[in-house]
Amino acid sequence: MLDLFVKGGPVMYVIALCALGATVIIVERFLFFRLLAKHQKEFLPRLQHLLKSGQFEQAEELCRASEVPLARLAGAALEQRNLDEGVIKEAVLNAANRQVPRVERYISALGTIANISTLLGLLGTVSGNIRAFGVLAASGAMGNPSLLAGAIAEALITTAAGLIVSIPATVFYNYFVSRANSSIIDLESTVGDLVLLVLSHREET
Repeated sequence: MLDLFVKGGPVMYVIALCALGATVIIVERFLFFRLLAKHQKEFLPRLQHLLKSGQFEQAEELCRASEVPLARLAGAALEQRNLDEGVIKEAVLNAANRQVPRVERYISALGTIANISTLLGLLGTVSGNIRAFGVLAASGAMGNPSLLAGAIAEALITTAAGLIVSIPATVFYNYFVSRANSSIIDLESTVGDLVLLVLSHREET
């Protein structure tokens, strides 16, 4: 494996950095979305219980103590609960805009790595072919077999390495985009229901 890496030439080092970056992002995002789902599943029933019982101050404290995006949106709504419905929705929207980058963090970087890895593989292919033609030009029609084989190996290895990094990175990029969009929609829907719950309880009182 190390021998193949060396034969791939200098471009392989950049592809290896892309592979490392993609791996770190994929692991981080997996853990983020897993913990997000777990914590919000624990947080939401507690918040709903407090709101249904009219314990708004305790609900605010719960939101301040939690780090999940849902808590930030619900907390913004609760802080403005005594104001007009439009003001409450505006506060929730502003809080949502601050939480979206947190949900989408690093995903665009993963997409960039997926694209760059393919281009790096192509770059290695081009540089390997240039070397191969250089060998042919310097050594005649057949060229030096060992040098020619090394140049061709560089072209093929970098192409394969670029694709090996790019394909899974693209798959995970699309997966995380879908997870992020789904999480944002769920946030908006859940907070919308909570806002209605707050407003209905306020009207009753």
